[in-house]
Amino acid sequence: MTTVLVRNAERMMTAGALADSGIECTFADGASGLIPYTDVPEIAARSAPIGLELPNAYEMIVTLADGQSIEIPWDFARHYCDQTYRPTIEAIAAAGRKTLGDRIRQHRESRGLTQDQLSQKAAIGRVTLARLENGGQAPRFKTLTAIAQALQIHVNDLLVES
Repeated sequence: MTTVLVRNAERMMTAGALADSGIECTFADGASGLIPYTDVPEIAARSAPIGLELPNAYEMIVTLADGQSIEIPWDFARHYCDQTYRPTIEAIAAAGRKTLGDRIRQHRESRGLTQDQLSQKAAIGRVTLARLENGGQAPRFKTLTAIAQALQIHVNDLLVES
């Protein structure tokens, strides 16, 4: 017999419970795990959790003894429930940084600029620019905007494939 899951079941939380050391969470595809309270800064810095809701399949709401509510999105919880999730997401992020870096380099080279020249025009360090172009670092939005302005292009030209 072949089992078929709902599309994007890995995003759907189906159960949650407060435990002594953390929040137990289960997803529609069967993945489950424990989110330690110490890994949720908003909980660790405040009073103890006293309530938990799943208003939809994509977030949990934890109520603290002091009346505060903390939202826990599905992707944060998934890290604790699926050993393959974090490496997959990190690989996707690395590929995105590499693609962005390639676009920055292509625009820089098409304008005949060296890394040193572009970094001076954008008022960023040359080493920072090199890291961005190599995909080793993700830029802050302010840095990305400065690079786009120095290249005389719109930020979208760096973010979206032409």
